[in-house]
Amino acid sequence: MSSINTSPFLSVEERTGKPKELFAIWFASNIGFLGLVYGAMIVGFGLNFLQSILAAAVGALSFALVGYLSLSGRDTGGTTFLLSRAAFGINGNFIPNFLGWLNLIGWLAVNVVTGTLILLSLFNSFGIRQNKTITIIALVIFVALILVSNIFGQDYLVKIQTILSYVFGILTLFILLILIPRTNWNQLFAMKNGSWLMSFLPAVSIIAAGTGISWSIAAADYSCYQKPNTSSASVIASVTFGAFIPLFVIMGAGILMSTSVPDLATASNPIQAIGKALPKWVTVIYYITALGGFIPQCLISLKSAKVSLETLNINVSNKTAITVHAIIMILLPIYVLFISKDFLGNFQIFLGLLGIGLAAWAAVFLVDYKYIRKNLGYKEELLTNKDMNSVNRKGVFSWFAGVIVGLLFTNCSFFSGPFAKGMFKDNSLGILLAFIVSAVVYYILIVITKENKGVKNNA
Repeated sequence: MSSINTSPFLSVEERTGKPKELFAIWFASNIGFLGLVYGAMIVGFGLNFLQSILAAAVGALSFALVGYLSLSGRDTGGTTFLLSRAAFGINGNFIPNFLGWLNLIGWLAVNVVTGTLILLSLFNSFGIRQNKTITIIALVIFVALILVSNIFGQDYLVKIQTILSYVFGILTLFILLILIPRTNWNQLFAMKNGSWLMSFLPAVSIIAAGTGISWSIAAADYSCYQKPNTSSASVIASVTFGAFIPLFVIMGAGILMSTSVPDLATASNPIQAIGKALPKWVTVIYYITALGGFIPQCLISLKSAKVSLETLNINVSNKTAITVHAIIMILLPIYVLFISKDFLGNFQIFLGLLGIGLAAWAAVFLVDYKYIRKNLGYKEELLTNKDMNSVNRKGVFSWFAGVIVGLLFTNCSFFSGPFAKGMFKDNSLGILLAFIVSAVVYYILIVITKENKGVKNNA
């Protein structure tokens, strides 16, 4: 009879993963056609062709952050927000943890709306016209596909992501090969040089904010299944290049497509805008491929959202957790699809603001791991005993410092920081500033002063 594992970490027996599984998980999660929109957005910053390609490469390489933070899961068998309790304290970790959960479930709901619209477009290709009943059916089908896949464990998830990587990776490449020849090469190579400071850096920031920095909150959720003796280089490379390859290729195609679909970056429904640029005979394949590109992202978001809910000390069964998330995944899209279509745009902007808090969190977590936990490890009491580690004031202070600075340099339709002007206006540089400030402040507090929970207590 096997003993029950009461540790917050996975047991060694449960940790049988291989680096190639991380590659499949992150590859599948980045084959969506919204990467084309990112590519068009880069061009919109006024960059020439080579600058745009370089911005796409540097932005996609932000997944190196996810790769490096994945080492914390490999080291311990613990999930991301469980481990971040060491840097913030158990109670101090609550707000960043909650923002992480809100970000995951929020973007999941947004992707469900988009997936439902894609399914409706697919139905329309077969002559099934959109109405309220058909919209509800499409929503239920898409949500059901995500929920059914999350009933099973990690091994099943890896198999699904691997299959989706092959199938929809090939289909995506097929669609791109049809779209790329429509490029206006003369217009593409005639684009003038943009400012490296005023245009290139903001372009990179908006890509990094939406990709590597955004996904850092899920880094250890999948690497915790890796064998403890898996090499650091293989973990980092598998995560980084698993995401980089599809993301960079698709963004590169988006840069080319900006000449043939000029409204791609600003279209209210970019998936439909891309569809109109394709010959009719390939429309059905395109919508199936687009749908398949969204499902892996939703699977990862839902799994990490459930994990984040657990670290908020909301102890419910897996069935209850799935039910709660399913209700959110259905009610929010219903509100967007039938009541207030303007709500979606404002909600996406709100989720973008959450990125400031998540960037500041990622910076503290990164510095804490690199300079403390990588050598001293994560003592279980730091993550479970409130008497020992209720609030790590240095981590919380560093986080707040980054958030405040980030907000001061950020603007959107309903919020404008006093310094969100010039190169800081209408981009995500505020998120990068939040990351840098939190990292520097925390480094000063815990490395130079050598005063931190875990250093003094050798935790």
